Formats: sequence, structure tokens, C-alpha cells
Amino acid sequence: MKKAISLWDAKIISQAVLDSINKLNPISMMRNPVMLVVEVGAAFLTVRMIANLIWPNAVGSFGFELQITVWLWFTVLFANFAEAMAEGRGKAQADSLRRSRTETTAKLLKNGSTEIVPAPSLRKDDIVLVEAGDFIPGDGEVIEGVASVDESAITGESAPVIRESGGDRSAVTGGTRVLSDWLKVRITSNPGETFLDRMISLVEGASRQKTPNEIALNILLAGLTIIFLLAVVTLQPFAIYSGSPQTLFVLVSLLVCLIPTTIGALLSAIGIAGMNRLVQHNVLAMSGRAVEAAGDVNTLLLDKTGTITLGNRQATEFIPLPGIDADRLADAAQLSSLADETPEGRSIVVLAKQKYGSRSIEIGELGESAKFVPFTAQTRMSGVDLDGREVRKGAVDAVEKYLNGNGSQSPSELKEIVERIARAGGTPLAVADRKQPLGVIYLKDIVKEGMRERFDQLRQMGIKTVMITGDNPLTAASIANEAGVDDFLAEAKPEDKMALIKREQAEGKLVAMTGDGTNDAPALAQADVGVAMNSGTQAAKEAGNMVDLDSNPTKLIEVVEIGKQLLMTRGALTTFSIANDVAKYFAIIPAMFSATFPVLDTLNVMGLKTPQSAILSAVIFNAIVIIGLIPLALKGVKYRPLSASSLLQRNLLVYGLGGLVAPFIGIKLIDMIITAIGIA
Repeated sequence: MKKAISLWDAKIISQAVLDSINKLNPISMMRNPVMLVVEVGAAFLTVRMIANLIWPNAVGSFGFELQITVWLWFTVLFANFAEAMAEGRGKAQADSLRRSRTETTAKLLKNGSTEIVPAPSLRKDDIVLVEAGDFIPGDGEVIEGVASVDESAITGESAPVIRESGGDRSAVTGGTRVLSDWLKVRITSNPGETFLDRMISLVEGASRQKTPNEIALNILLAGLTIIFLLAVVTLQPFAIYSGSPQTLFVLVSLLVCLIPTTIGALLSAIGIAGMNRLVQHNVLAMSGRAVEAAGDVNTLLLDKTGTITLGNRQATEFIPLPGIDADRLADAAQLSSLADETPEGRSIVVLAKQKYGSRSIEIGELGESAKFVPFTAQTRMSGVDLDGREVRKGAVDAVEKYLNGNGSQSPSELKEIVERIARAGGTPLAVADRKQPLGVIYLKDIVKEGMRERFDQLRQMGIKTVMITGDNPLTAASIANEAGVDDFLAEAKPEDKMALIKREQAEGKLVAMTGDGTNDAPALAQADVGVAMNSGTQAAKEAGNMVDLDSNPTKLIEVVEIGKQLLMTRGALTTFSIANDVAKYFAIIPAMFSATFPVLDTLNVMGLKTPQSAILSAVIFNAIVIIGLIPLALKGVKYRPLSASSLLQRNLLVYGLGGLVAPFIGIKLIDMIITAIGIA
């Protein structure tokens, strides 16, 4: 994972200061009606203040008017600064992504020699060499060679496939891995045309569509603004009638303090920060709507292979034929796998040592007489020739062919073992020594450690988990039970995944899904939250609305948590914003009319010194509270798996009560300071 961008990085802050000024453009401010009202008020007071300088009048104090006007401009700038800070962190993450791309290398074939180059520098029609263990650096076509390739990112299944030049098995996908042999690949895309390039541009732009919940909140804020605008406008006739007409500066101050400026100023920053938090987890969201939808997910669909299971099959058992000692089978399996660098081969060696007590053997110990037979896509076997022994292990039909060619026959018991493993969804590998079959290695998908605990955590969030697999129902049920998912869909075809998602959505539920293959694309497009793996196909990445650059499907759990954190942060700050308006009423309303109606002075519970200091203190607090809440808006409220009622109670207790108490303390302190230094 990349290093997180510092919240108060000097470069981000300096750029955010400049951007906050550029964002004063009224066209840009129209996206935020609350802050547009504040900007219009500040501009109107600026004009009025200049007019008062040119044509002095006896009403009002220039020093008071100047301070009110300056603090209103600061209120707008602080709101723009919050949004610019969120955007700046997104751009910094994009720069980090761009640098990370250069770390992937490719073996470029040029003028008869091999040159190591950064993978992003490859161009269409470049020829690259990909050997065993290498990742294919980009989408392309095999022009020479044959190899076993791990294409679980495409098929969703861990079994490797053969890729070779010519025919219909020549296409390869960037991010897949060669397990054996080698390939020469012609690259089929130019730099700048990759999906990652487009995603970097998206992050740099930091632009996003508003979500339905955010639109609803904007409507609420706009409605409150209109109500208070009408209230302030109609207040002046009453003030004139009562013999205490108010200056324009007081009325605008009242309006700005009454409307929900705090949440209005931070709303955009909260949304962009949600997307940025995903970037810090190496997940790119194409829209804020996707992040917010993740917070309301009811059903989570996960591929089995690579998500719930490790993806690479592991040896779990050695099953000897009748009359064959298990230790002899384990020893032969280990010898035949010493030179096998595939994950399956490594797991066979480990199993022989750990479960069957086979002596640890290094290749060098066998001496020069040992002749290793590496696994190839053609033979589908590996082994070793040692002191007259021929030890082999591989696909059952390949080993049977080897035995038949040497005058041996495989017994019926071998077939029975193979069929039993196949029915359970495992993969059998036959083992032979001295041209005699010894037994079978049982390979199976291994459920990732801690998956049951993670699914329990999702269940506490109220999220149903469904495993999707192409396995038969018996195998699927076994793995689902071991992993602890709530349900499973076996022998799933693309249309089956789509139908399941549509059924859930028809019941009013939001569905999240992870996928990496072309066969996942329709379901990713249909899901409310579709997380595509970066190692997957272009079709999958185009269909989803998020991309995981680490290709770790279990990260969907973090995506859901970040989505819920976004919603919680917005709710918390909205509660705080509305609650802290109450204190401002007690600061400004008594100050406006206490001279005419002395009885209102009893509402001056904060004991503010003068009407001017009360109004100015409220305006100053209204501005600085925005900048004080920027860290919370960017970091987000810590997520806790609580029920809706518990979250509401917590919001009211922490942010409702806090929003009510903080202004009383803050406004009083500001009043004491400005009266002590004589500016009010």
C-alpha cells in the first residue's frame, strides 16, 4: 500500500490557498447555494462599506463594518479552502500512482537483444519476452512460444490455461502471470490509453456527480437558507416599527450566522475526501455516488477464487494406492516437485515436510547425477531422474500416458481416487516412481485465513454475503460453510449473476460485487457498487464503478466501511452545524434589540459586553469553526458497526450536544479577546 498523503502537507496547503481564491468565481460558487449567499452578502457589504467611506453617514462604525466584511470573506475562503484541501490530496495521490507505474518492468526484444524497460513505456506492436514467474506487462497477442498461464483474473478459476501462438488461444491479458515456459507477446495498446491513465486523470480532476443523498441534503440546506433569508428580510420592518432599525451589516451578519454555513462549507470536502480515502487504500472510485452507495450496501457478492480462497490450489493430502506406504508416496511427491516453482509445486514440498515428516532436501544435495524434468505446458508433468529412478507427478491423464508408454498400467483404484477428488471439487495429480503408480496428490482451494471473522464483521453491519463460483453445488457448499458466508451461487454463469443482483435490487436492496473477468462485466455494471480488479480484463474495469489497483477482492470490506464513514461524517457535521446555530441566536438577537427592549438582555446568557462585540464574535466564530472542522471532514468520523438508532443517539450526544456547547464557549472567549484589545 502506498504511503498516505499527509493531511497538512505544505505543498497541498499552499496550492489550496491559491485555489480557494480562484474558487470565488460566482459560477463555481453556484454549486454551493449556502456559500453563494455568504459570498453575495460579503460582496454587497464591501460595496456598501466603500460607499460609506465616500459618503459618510452617522449610522454605524467603519471599524465594525470592516471587520464584519473581512470575516464574511474569510468564511467563504475557508469553505473554498476545505474543498481545495480535499482536491489537493486527490491530486497528490494521483502523482503517487503515476510514480508507482514506473516500478513495473518488461523485457523488450529489440534488434536481437533483450532490454529491461518500464512497462508503461511499451507501445503498440512492441515485442516482449515473458518467462516463468513474470507478469505479462500489457494486453497483447502471443506470436511465439507456448506456456501455462494463470488467468484467474479472467476466468475466476485457479486452474492454469495454455496460451500459444496462432489459433484462438493466443490472446493474453496484462496482469496475468506465466507459470511455466515462455512467451513472446506483441503489445496491442499505446501508453496513455490504459485504464490506469484514465483513472489518474479522474483523480486529478477530483470532480464527481452529487449523490441522491447529497442532493437531498443540498435541497434541505437551500430550503433553510431561503427561510432564514425571508426571516431576516421581514425582520427589518419590525425593527423600524419598534424604533430600532438595524444596519445592513447587522442584518447580513444575522443571516450568515443563522443559515447552515458550517455543513454548507464542508459538504464538498466530505464527498471528495471519501473518494480520497479509497485512493489511500489503492481503490479508485469513478464517482462519489459509488462511495456513498457502498455505505448503504445490503448484499455483498464475492467470487470464490482469489477472493474467499487463496486462488492458488494447495496440496492438502497424499492418498496412496492399496499396498503403497504413505511415506513412500510423500517422498516421491517431494522429489518430483523440488524443481517445480509453481505455487502448487511449492505446497507439495511443504506438505511432505510438515505432515509426513519427509526430510528436507535441497536440489544441490542430489548431486550432478540428478536430472530434473521441469513442468511444461506440453507434458503437464514434472519430476526427476535419480540413480536409475524416474519419479514423475502431474495431470492424471499425462501420467497414465507416461506409464502406458513404459509398459505399465494404472490400476482401477487410481481411477476411483481421482473420481472421488473430482466430485469434491478438488484437483488430482498422479505420482509414479520407477514407472509404478504410487497414488494421488489432492489439490484444493484453501479458504483465506480470517475470512470467517471478516464475514462475521460484515454480518454485524447488516450485510448479507453471497459466494459466487463456477464449482458444482457440493464443492460450493463445502467452501461456503468453511468460509462462513450466508449463501452461495454454484455453477454460476454471467446471466445467473445478473439475475441474482436484479432480485436483490427488486427488493429495495443495494448490491456490491467484486469481479475481474469479462464474464463478470454484466454483473459489475448492474451492481450498485462494482469493484473491478486492476489485474482483470478491460471489460470488467469499464463495467465497474471502482477499481482496486492491488487486485485484492477482499478489500470490498474496506470499501463498505469507507462508504459508511462518509455517511456518518456528513450526518455528524450536519448535526453539529444545526446545533451550533442555537448559540448564535443567543448572541445576536439580544444584541440587536436590547437597547429598545431591555427585557431581551436576560437572553444574553453569555454576558457579551456590547451589541457590536456580540455580533462580531458570532461572525468570527462562524468563520473559524469551518477551518477547525476541516481535519474531521477530511479524515472522517471513525466507523463503528452500530445500529441506526445507536448511531443517531451517538450523533446527538457527541455532535448535537457538542455543537450546542462549543459556540457558547467559543463566542464568549472571542468576545473577551476582542473587547480586551479594543476592536469592538
